[in-house]
Amino acid sequence: MARIRVGLLPSSSFMVGTLPVPKYADAEKTKFAVDRETGEKLYTITLFFMEDDRAEALKVSVPESGLPNGLKPGVPVMPVELFATPWARMFNGQLSDGVAYRAERVDLIGGLAPAADAA
Repeated sequence: MARIRVGLLPSSSFMVGTLPVPKYADAEKTKFAVDRETGEKLYTITLFFMEDDRAEALKVSVPESGLPNGLKPGVPVMPVELFATPWARMFNGQLSDGVAYRAERVDLIGGLAPAADAA
């Protein structure tokens, strides 16, 4: 499959939409998806991608080591080494297709985790 590096404009920004959840390799959710090269467990995080006058929600796969502490909805982030892989499959005579996104890691903007809420 073709992996395509995602080029971003200087005006591009990302924000966490949902917390990371484990990615599964099977429909029954009994086997975790892992990186083919390292064997590291993969997670899926929803990021809101904003550029100029548009916004999209992207589900991005990230290895566990690429997820920093402090991720929560609304936090600005930047995916590093973001790639897109187009896919298509036939299932019960129906064509399904889409784009899978994968990043090496997700960096918090500013490099620091947000401060904990004061009690």
